[in-house]
Amino acid sequence: MMKKIRIGCGAGYAGDRIEPAVELAEKGNIQYLVFECLAERTIAIGQRQKKHNPDAGFNELLGARMRAVLPACLEKGIRIVTNMGSANPRAAAKLTAEIARSLGAKNLKIAIIEGDDVFEQVMQQDLLLDEQQKPVSQCGKKIVSANAYIGAEPMVQALANGADIVIAGRVSDPSLFLSIMMHEFQWAADDWAHLGKGTILGHLLECAGQITGGYFADPGYRDVPDLARLGFPIAEISADGDAVITKVEGSGGMVTPDTCKEQMLYEIHRPDEYKTPDVTADFSQVTFTQVGKDRVAVSGGTGRARPETLKVSVGYEDGFIGEGEMSYAGPGAVERGRLALDIVKERFAITAVQPQEVRFDLIGVDSLHGATLSRNSQPYEVRVRVAGRFETKAAAAVVGNEVEALYTNGPAGGGGAMKSVKEIVAMDSTYIPRNLVTTSIDYLEV
Repeated sequence: MMKKIRIGCGAGYAGDRIEPAVELAEKGNIQYLVFECLAERTIAIGQRQKKHNPDAGFNELLGARMRAVLPACLEKGIRIVTNMGSANPRAAAKLTAEIARSLGAKNLKIAIIEGDDVFEQVMQQDLLLDEQQKPVSQCGKKIVSANAYIGAEPMVQALANGADIVIAGRVSDPSLFLSIMMHEFQWAADDWAHLGKGTILGHLLECAGQITGGYFADPGYRDVPDLARLGFPIAEISADGDAVITKVEGSGGMVTPDTCKEQMLYEIHRPDEYKTPDVTADFSQVTFTQVGKDRVAVSGGTGRARPETLKVSVGYEDGFIGEGEMSYAGPGAVERGRLALDIVKERFAITAVQPQEVRFDLIGVDSLHGATLSRNSQPYEVRVRVAGRFETKAAAAVVGNEVEALYTNGPAGGGGAMKSVKEIVAMDSTYIPRNLVTTSIDYLEV
């Protein structure tokens, strides 16, 4: 029989639920558990945390996740692959080792993947920012991070060297899963057809509960059962790259061709040219077939040669957002909410407040699609929201103060005021030649 492996996805973003990962470890009959926890902005925030504290900068739920899943993983021999290291994989590995020792683990090998931090290379090469179409030296912003999307190969090497837990930083999301397939099935780094198939499977798994119905649910139109107990996905993968997507029996949610199609289309611009550090995957001929309850067969993908450059997420400081909110309810709520917004607009003019950007929204009326597309309705309650972007924290604080002042300065019946100031870490991208990125692997033994 053809060799098969079972990979579970225990997280699809930094703050994802922990219970479904425990369910996978305890009941999923998996050999590997993957935690995908990095968005573009996450690692930039992690770099700032690390700058203030050399022991910080990794995923803040790493400790809680490891304490929750390690007992079952240690008992069953389940290996873990994750990008929860974020900006500080070494500190993340040290904490994981401490937790493993406290649970009585022995002969445990933890791999640390580094080298995605390319801040110095980006600055030295003065690379062109994609959105701004300016070199970093001319963008007029303070660059705080630059992390390349590295591929599967260092993780493949770590698994081949016996790592039980692999902790990385900015890895391409599908590469976390592909590394396992490359290791288990001995796929070569230039086996483009298999790497394309594996990348498609990684893309299907990477958002965890999205493929098991979480993002799919729409009451009365697309009903999904038991979302409060949503099960996270498992892929049963064969050596030829075909697979079945499923979940733990009895868990909430569902796996159907439609939930799989929706996840496959997530963040896809060119289905026939999905570029990753490992391969240019071709999703255009993928097929999904229901082969049982919550079991969908996936086949038909392929791939071509990988790109010559690696994408880099570049984080930069972009000022501050000041925000204020206030609620109005009862007859005339919409009119009072609009009057409140008009008052704040006039106050900005009177006091010479000049935000770089500003929004005046009535949540529940026009905050998502604006006045042009939103329906002309009269809800019983609305929430005023004013948000503006400024160069300084002090200037941004004025927004919340002006909204809060509506309590006693009209209109009638305002309540539930909230104000905040947030520093903005914005993102852009650039592309770096592969030869300027060198990854490294280190190990901790427990």
